Amino acid sequence: MAGGHRADRAEEVAEAVVGLHASDPATVHLAACARLAEPDPAEVERALYDDGSLVRMLGMRRTLFAVGAGLVPVVASSTARAVAAKERAGLVRWLTEGAPGWDERRLAEAEAKVLAVLGGRGAATAAELTAEVPELRETIVVSPGKPYQATVAVSSRILRVLAAEGRIRRGRPRGGWTSSSFRWTPGTAFAELPAPPAPEARAALARRWLASYGPATVEDLRWWTGWTLTATRQALAATGAVEVTLDGGTTGVALPDDLGPVAAPEPWAALLPGLDPTTMGWKARDWYFSLDQVPQLVDRSGNIGPTVWWHGRIIGGWAQRANGEIVWRLLTDDGGSEAAAAVADEAAGLAAWVGEVRVTPRFRTPLERELGR
Repeated sequence: MAGGHRADRAEEVAEAVVGLHASDPATVHLAACARLAEPDPAEVERALYDDGSLVRMLGMRRTLFAVGAGLVPVVASSTARAVAAKERAGLVRWLTEGAPGWDERRLAEAEAKVLAVLGGRGAATAAELTAEVPELRETIVVSPGKPYQATVAVSSRILRVLAAEGRIRRGRPRGGWTSSSFRWTPGTAFAELPAPPAPEARAALARRWLASYGPATVEDLRWWTGWTLTATRQALAATGAVEVTLDGGTTGVALPDDLGPVAAPEPWAALLPGLDPTTMGWKARDWYFSLDQVPQLVDRSGNIGPTVWWHGRIIGGWAQRANGEIVWRLLTDDGGSEAAAAVADEAAGLAAWVGEVRVTPRFRTPLERELGR
């Protein structure tokens, strides 16, 4: 994000941060463009939909990420296959307990029909699939009799599990780059990918994460991946990671070839989206995020909203108003007038490339709601 270090291609961005959070479709584009020398949503769409060099997949912490195609086998073996197995078990239980007439055989038949339709059409929205696969039209009442009772279509859960297994992929959405109404396309099941065994894959992913986010603590990596503590320690041992002392005396780990001093970049500013990979890169955040900012920048579920950064620390938050204006509020005096001027420049640049698009974060935070009025 520092001047002179921004990337030319979306794949380079994903490589640098291991993966882009994709739970909110807008985050992928906002996070990538914040790190591109020439921000352009079309560049991100090229990688996602034209070249397929970025792939959305359910991975670490059961969270949707967009990762480089070359990393997909590693994420699949280290993380995604186990996540998909839990998703399928939950789907089978949900269907068999809540929908009369459903069992694993009927589910397999419905899934085969979905795959056949996609194989013939090449791409289809959930509504188009539902029109051709009658089983997808069925619904289940969840939490019956409760104030929060809801009727849920089985299509959403079935498509989610097929995607978690890699058998279908999220293609270009209807609407613009902020839309989550994806067209589904055929995929390759993660179970069929040539991939290293899970222990080797976990070591490879740990090495990639440490190269981008280290030095850090064991707990940071355990949280980021969602692995058990034992699996995390085994993966780190396989990387040859060594213990180091972090600021404040905390024990951390780093790659053995990453122990030398790093030249400090020139001061830099950035406006990062909610759930940005840097903001969400570590469990312990007090070294770049003051605790007194939490009530304004974090929602009740722990999701961090849009943030303003100055030279490696969060100093405020931002939002887009209905008229397209980018507004921000600095919560600290860090950087003084230099920081304020740099943030204003970043806001102007963001407004220029976003243009007529309106971005509302999926997970809204108190400050973002206030500024966005």
